[in-house]
Formats: sequence, C-alpha cells, structure tokens
Amino acid sequence: MTNDGRDLWLEEIMSRWETGLTRMCYAYLQDAALAEDAVQETFLKAWKGYDCFRSGASEKTWITRIAINTCKDLRRSAWLRHTDRSVQPETMPEGAQPFTPRDDTVTRAVMALKPRLREVALLRWYQGLTGAQTAEALGIARATVYNRLDKAQRILQKELEAWHNEV
Repeated sequence: MTNDGRDLWLEEIMSRWETGLTRMCYAYLQDAALAEDAVQETFLKAWKGYDCFRSGASEKTWITRIAINTCKDLRRSAWLRHTDRSVQPETMPEGAQPFTPRDDTVTRAVMALKPRLREVALLRWYQGLTGAQTAEALGIARATVYNRLDKAQRILQKELEAWHNEV
C-alpha cells in the first residue's frame, strides 16, 4: 500500500476507534495524558505495522491488542510504579453516553477489580469485544476469558448487591 493509502487508512481507524481506545487506555493507565499518549503510540504502531495486519483478522481486535500492549509497556515504566493512579469516573474522557449515579457505582466497582479481571471485563463488557476477540487481544485462551469474566461477575454481584437493593 502506498503511504497515501496507508495515511487514509490511518485516518479511518482513528475516527473509528480513537474514543473507545482512549477510554480503555485511561482505565488501564489512570491518567488522561498518558492515555492520550498511549493511543497516539497505538496508532503509530498500527501505521508502521500495517503490512503485518492479516486481512482475515478483526481490525478492532488487532488495534485493541496494540493498545493493551502499549499500556502494559507504559505501566512497567519505573516512575509509574511509584505514583498513585486511582481512577475517578468523573475524570474519565467523555463517552457516548454521560455517566449517571448508577453508572458511577458500577464503574467504581469494576475499576476496583484486580487487573486481570478488570481487563477482561473492560474489553468484553465495556469495549464490546466477543469472548474470542478478548482472548485474542489479551493473548490468552478463550476459556480463561470466560473464567475471569465469571469470577469478576461473582465479585461484582456480591459487592453491588447491597447497592442494588438501595436503588
């Protein structure tokens, strides 16, 4: 593909996936500026690796996996390990629909999950990836995705039970 064609393709995937990737990266990194950096790095890596993209693969899965790996690289950096990066839903980038008090409670509960449970929950329930796409994006078995989702659901159900009865 020529650079003009690749540039057009990049513009298309940026318009299609930028908002969702920014929100996902923010959830991973717990910092808006880092999330924006991660998304920019993701698109740069996608542009450079376009020739490696398999046309039979899902574009969403491919770009999500690049974003996840970029976020993991950023989280491994030394200075991030020594910084409080707790996520507050009111500071998350704007979504397609505004948060309501009910969404705030659920979001806080999801964000409090252990990282392995949180990442499958975010990809499956929040990003709307299928179980197979989530497994591919994380490089784990599909059964592992469903086991983690089941565990996350049990934890959330227990934690949100009292809240639900109040609503």
